[in-house]
Amino acid sequence: MKTFLEGSQAVAEAVALCRPSVISAYPITPQTHIVQELATMVANGKVKSEFVNVESEFSAASVVLGSEATGARSYTATTSQGLFLMGEVLFNISGMRLPIVMTCANRAVSSPINIWNDQQDSLSMRDCGWIQIYAEDNQEAHDMHLQAYKIAENKDILLPVMVCMDGFVLTHSYSPVELIQPDEADKFLPPFKPDDFLTPEKPITMGAMVGPDAYMETRFQLHDAMQKSAKVIEDVANEFNEQFGRYYGGLVDPYKLDDAETVIVSMGSVLGTIKESVDALRNEGEKIGVLKIRAFRPFPKDSIYDALKGAKRVIVIEKAMSAGQGGIVSNEVRAAFYGKTKKPKICGCICGLGGRDITIDTITNIVKDSSLDQSGDQFIGLKKELLEDAESDKPEVATANA
Repeated sequence: MKTFLEGSQAVAEAVALCRPSVISAYPITPQTHIVQELATMVANGKVKSEFVNVESEFSAASVVLGSEATGARSYTATTSQGLFLMGEVLFNISGMRLPIVMTCANRAVSSPINIWNDQQDSLSMRDCGWIQIYAEDNQEAHDMHLQAYKIAENKDILLPVMVCMDGFVLTHSYSPVELIQPDEADKFLPPFKPDDFLTPEKPITMGAMVGPDAYMETRFQLHDAMQKSAKVIEDVANEFNEQFGRYYGGLVDPYKLDDAETVIVSMGSVLGTIKESVDALRNEGEKIGVLKIRAFRPFPKDSIYDALKGAKRVIVIEKAMSAGQGGIVSNEVRAAFYGKTKKPKICGCICGLGGRDITIDTITNIVKDSSLDQSGDQFIGLKKELLEDAESDKPEVATANA
């Protein structure tokens, strides 16, 4: 059934279909509409879940950790500073191998305060042991949650999954979405039946103290499971396509790459704008294509190398940065070519931070700018007058930012 609805509602409808036993979250823009809708569904009896109100995102993560440890399928959602407040618990969840699914409505982080979209929040948490999958549009965000639980709960994986969708751009935009029906969801995603969980009938200890003699092995096991999840992500994407006829790629998804000499690499909702730009450039005779990175963790280095090895030029467009290093995604893409003989020029373009628009003109200008042919990372669209003001009057800028 196709309907016209907000991205947050599309996610809430999908989460409801997954039949979580426990939902816990704290409201924070732009994630609030998701859990507000779920709370309404629970209150109206549409979803048979325990909705736990908490006083912070740290508490929300702690609640779902506890509920998942008892064998209850659990769900939470957050964004930006809320994700950072969860940080300690996120490492505990992955370390305890609890297959929780969380929606991250990507948003810029402070300071200065900014509630608009970029991907700094989730990319800053890339090393916490959570699988990360990025949605291009609201249909994919809807479909991705059923896939996320199936990936997370695989007995060979048992890792939490973070479904990342761009805040406001997707969460608050309305678009047609083909809603999955309950019987279809039940066929695709079976009930959660863990082998090990906390129960008085069979007492166990989870997350216990481990010394230097065994800790390293636990981290290796987490890393190994993350690497193995790559195949499961691909398998689940193909299985979803077989049942529902919708495919978004497994780890990556190529667009017009067959003869492409220039390839733009990116993640999330900006891919729609990039594809429109590429279509226009194709009409001008430019041999150009797009590679969508769908799963950032595990990082699909082999798939990326295979997709890009024939290109002469790779442009990575990303909405986050590592201060003192540059691009996050661009440097991981470069790492995929380490030790390889075929190496295109890879340029990282950091843009769209704090919600600044990335338009078709932005993409076109990047592609046509010959100065970007050098390998390296550059900030695109900086306003020089603001940089000069900041340099000449730092105390005033600091006060304004506060």
